Amino acid sequence: MSRPSAAHDAPRALTTLTDEESLFRQSVREFAEQQIRPLASEMDEASKFSSDLIHQFFELGLMGIAIPEEYGGQGGSFFNSIIAVEELSRADASAGVIVDVQNTLVNNAFLMWASEEQKKRYLTRLAADTVGAYALSEASSGSDAFALTTRAEDKGDHYLVNGRKLWITNGAEAGIFIVFANVAPEKGYRGITAFIVGRDFPGFTVGKKEHKLGIRASSTCELILEDCAVKKENVLGEVGRGYKIAIETLNEGRIGIGSQMVGLSQGALEYAIGYTKERRQFGKAIASFQGVQFQIAQIATELEAARLMVYNAARLKDAGEDFVKEAAMAKLFTSQVAEHVTSQAVELYGGYGYTRDYPVEKYYRDAKIGKIYEGTSNMQLQTIAKLILGDV
Repeated sequence: MSRPSAAHDAPRALTTLTDEESLFRQSVREFAEQQIRPLASEMDEASKFSSDLIHQFFELGLMGIAIPEEYGGQGGSFFNSIIAVEELSRADASAGVIVDVQNTLVNNAFLMWASEEQKKRYLTRLAADTVGAYALSEASSGSDAFALTTRAEDKGDHYLVNGRKLWITNGAEAGIFIVFANVAPEKGYRGITAFIVGRDFPGFTVGKKEHKLGIRASSTCELILEDCAVKKENVLGEVGRGYKIAIETLNEGRIGIGSQMVGLSQGALEYAIGYTKERRQFGKAIASFQGVQFQIAQIATELEAARLMVYNAARLKDAGEDFVKEAAMAKLFTSQVAEHVTSQAVELYGGYGYTRDYPVEKYYRDAKIGKIYEGTSNMQLQTIAKLILGDV
């Protein structure tokens, strides 16, 4: 099966990009086409992302896009991060989420909440060679994120942290973790605090890696903290302000997940278009049948709308405007669109689409997580309704 043709490489939403952003998109796309796409199926089967590719992410500056140059980053915009995630996900959604978590969650949290000393110590590493991870979820606290049971006990000059975290993206590769724990359970969510934890801290262990349906090359791991000593200088932000850090960074992270969904949808659509032009039935290409044309037109329209919702939310964020509702809407809608587009792509391939010999079944598997992580679809609906209706 041939790769998507150049004719489908430029969605019209590119008209919303500046020349500089368009050049950045093209450079990321070329890298993804040449280096990531050929390895995507192999990494999926092995459930392991190439360490060489991660090294290349750092060399190209993709792991520190919005980190200021003074800390070794690219000094780019949040929107640039979104473009990168979209283009990487077009080739492999696992690549997209690795870069997404680094930029929209971990780096953003440091940029907004870290002290100057912490920025110099950690942002420089995150820009240069160290993968980051964001550890909020637990077995008993998914959508109810603030029901976490991980505890941090004040021991004078340090905290002893005990607990377990689940579903931690980049867990296998990360060297720096933002871990949320409660220092005062009697205060409820007001005791939640964010800690900067190094992989080499005594009492900290990366546990089992999950065996997943999709984005299989991206590691999703359990973290185990047993009397893990964390110095007070490693508190991110202020004690008891972890809930605010979590809320604000996840709002931005949802735009990143939206871009991942858009990218993988674009990849699936391109393959579907190429296949319908090649596949012949009743003496002609199936793309010549109106029924097939209408299916392609429908999912292409949905994808265009999804992309523009993501871009709008990212632009609002960069402009310093309120973007919470738009981020929730983008995350909700793009996950729905991704599921529909990839499902339709599988159907357009017919029986071949259901096999792993062809690429669209992977896009279909990868799309499902969009409705689940960084806030389920029901949680996005709740946020949107609250912001529209207010107190009722």
